[in-house]
Amino acid sequence: MKLLVVGASYRTAPVATLEQLAVAPADLTRTLDRLVAQPYVAEAVLVSTCNRVEVYAAVSGFHGGLGDICAVLAEQAGAPPAAFANHLYVHYDAAAVDHVFRVAAGLDSMVVGEAQILGQLRDAYHWASGADTAGRLLHELMQQALRVGKRAHAETNIDRAGQSVVTAALDLTAELLDGGLTGRPALVVGAGAMGALSVATLSRRDAGPLTVTNRGVDRAVRLAESYGANAVPIAGLVPALSTVDIVVAATAATEPVLTVDVVTGALARRDPDRGPLVLLDLAVPRDVAPEVAGLPGVEVIDIDRMATLLADGPAAADAAEVGRIVATEVEAFLSWLRGADVAPTVAALRGRADDVVAAELRRLTQRRPDFSDDQRAEVARTVHRVVQRLLHQPTVKVRQLAAEPGGDQYAALLRELFDLQVPQTSPVDAVPDVVETGHGSFEVADLPATDTDQPPTGGER
Repeated sequence: MKLLVVGASYRTAPVATLEQLAVAPADLTRTLDRLVAQPYVAEAVLVSTCNRVEVYAAVSGFHGGLGDICAVLAEQAGAPPAAFANHLYVHYDAAAVDHVFRVAAGLDSMVVGEAQILGQLRDAYHWASGADTAGRLLHELMQQALRVGKRAHAETNIDRAGQSVVTAALDLTAELLDGGLTGRPALVVGAGAMGALSVATLSRRDAGPLTVTNRGVDRAVRLAESYGANAVPIAGLVPALSTVDIVVAATAATEPVLTVDVVTGALARRDPDRGPLVLLDLAVPRDVAPEVAGLPGVEVIDIDRMATLLADGPAAADAAEVGRIVATEVEAFLSWLRGADVAPTVAALRGRADDVVAAELRRLTQRRPDFSDDQRAEVARTVHRVVQRLLHQPTVKVRQLAAEPGGDQYAALLRELFDLQVPQTSPVDAVPDVVETGHGSFEVADLPATDTDQPPTGGER
């Protein structure tokens, strides 16, 4: 099995495309099941945040794996693969490991160094584990990725640059409002993880009074009580909007919550001398309808705008240090992977030796029927000991050599020398020109990156 990453992020796709590809929590298990039901996909982890949708998969071949994953993404998006092919990136084998570790370390996030993606990866891994779609390869990959992310934050100053997207969005809001955030009334729409982070950040920045609304009012009440905020039912959204200067929208709704009618109704009640109503849309799919941005007296900060405003990134030295950690960890993981790849060959060699011993013992029994059971058992033990001692050093050595770059050649040589039949994954030396899926075909050359390309330096809510 080989590793394959197929995804889209804020770097390669507009919010509209990410909305199409996004997988709601209610659909995660079904989508994971669809992925591993495909012929070439053995394991799958699915990451879906406001800034990225990525599939991490263990596949038996590049061509088939890519086609299978794109077919499932197309089914999820309700569109043919060609509709979003130009926005996808593909990483294979070593490049896939590098990408996942960079994501975990925060190097691929919109706000480079932010730590929230680490929790999102952990949630994606736990979800796949619960759905039984993460096997030995992805268990190891995800556990190591989480460790790499923790190490990056523990051993470097990347946290200095790694503010959350909420913090960065509120910094931009402060620039739009005279006098900053202190004392500014704010409303948080949504009481999930992002909503809770928004309330905590607003409270820390002395914004207030704070109000929380959510479709499930009980959850809004619990979150509000934790920070001395007010909770209102979603039915009271329009009057609540009319009394605030800042709105953070972060729900899991599949349709915009802040529509033109809702915002227009709030503006009609709102004192025009208050200044602009700033709407921070941190959700994918969008919580703020696109048309709202054209309303007078409204400033919308969404994921697309954030990507443009935060393009400069953090201090280069911090990112470079994390990059060195990632490079070291990638090589360590690849060494483990190469060692794991030789295991079936070693097992096949020992199996061949056992078969030879068993055949010779049967022949001896036929030739010497006068041997007692004890004598036959002693001969069997002796022959097995001889074979095991002969194989011990070569198998230990081949495992060591296989962990080095190019180590797969040693396993191949063993298979050739002893004519071992070991099931092999489909070899891939080049990217196909066209991938056929159940929804049609698309040009792989249109993808921004492939397993033969250098991965982008990135792609979190």
